[in-house]
Amino acid sequence: MVATPDIETAADRITTVIDRIREAVITDRQFLETVTTGLLARGHVLLEDVPGTGKTLTAIALADALGLEFNRIQFTPDLLPSDITGSQIYNEGTGEFRFQRGPVFANIVLADEINRAPPKTQSALLEAMDEGQVSVGGTTYELPEPFFVIATQNPIEQEGTFRLPEAQRDRFVVKTSIGYPDRSGEIELVTRRENRDTQMPSVDPVVDADQVTTLRQLPERVGIESDVKAYLVDLVRASREDDRVDVGVSPRGIQRFFEAARARAVIHGREYVTPDDIKTIAPPVMTHRLVLTSEAEIRDVDPTAIVDDLLDSVEVPAATAETG
Repeated sequence: MVATPDIETAADRITTVIDRIREAVITDRQFLETVTTGLLARGHVLLEDVPGTGKTLTAIALADALGLEFNRIQFTPDLLPSDITGSQIYNEGTGEFRFQRGPVFANIVLADEINRAPPKTQSALLEAMDEGQVSVGGTTYELPEPFFVIATQNPIEQEGTFRLPEAQRDRFVVKTSIGYPDRSGEIELVTRRENRDTQMPSVDPVVDADQVTTLRQLPERVGIESDVKAYLVDLVRASREDDRVDVGVSPRGIQRFFEAARARAVIHGREYVTPDDIKTIAPPVMTHRLVLTSEAEIRDVDPTAIVDDLLDSVEVPAATAETG
């Protein structure tokens, strides 16, 4: 049995994990902290980015740094649910069916371009994400622990895609993007490719699967003051009252918001949630949960701008001796 580290020790390990990933992937720390927040909150992450920004490399580097098994699933219009979960294979020698596990049976699964698969196939993955298991032929099979999905979608090429329904998007604790590197980052990218013999950067593991499972339990030990809790709830309730929003963040979304805020506190070595945790994690938690009105859609309103407005309008609790 793995001993549970204190939160300060856990934060040091998480910092090392992020540092190792940044040695392989040219991206900013805030993005990696957001992805790690999703992992520690025992949720899943949705990445919306154009091709070529390093999504696959990030997922592989994260799996390597955490000592976890990794699988990538390329979603296509002809992908079937059984291509994800696995299927029963008949063995002529024994006259029996044997379950052939699908690629979802890994610790970290990259669901690449999830919006290219039909809804039934999307649902097969999302069911596995929710329940941590799959059912095939009347038999239930447990997924590995930990189990973490990074799903991607391309916001540009929408022809022939199947948009994730709002209820399905709500199952991702955060939605974020890598974005383009800055100028120095792109110079570094070209420098790395100068030598055509350069292999994909490798990342040495910092922890193992058992330790990751233990780290994911730590947010449960993080406390939150009543005024900070009220601040979180007020932000969510304000999202439902905004004239540009048809459907705001759900009660389930509030819970995921809370879990993400506690996970961020762990990343920063604290046993309590601060208003800054809530403000920082609000955009990736709330944006994809907002369903805009038809008028707002026509005006091409950015949900991120709505969240920014909510953060400006909802009163932030005053700092206390404990949370200041």
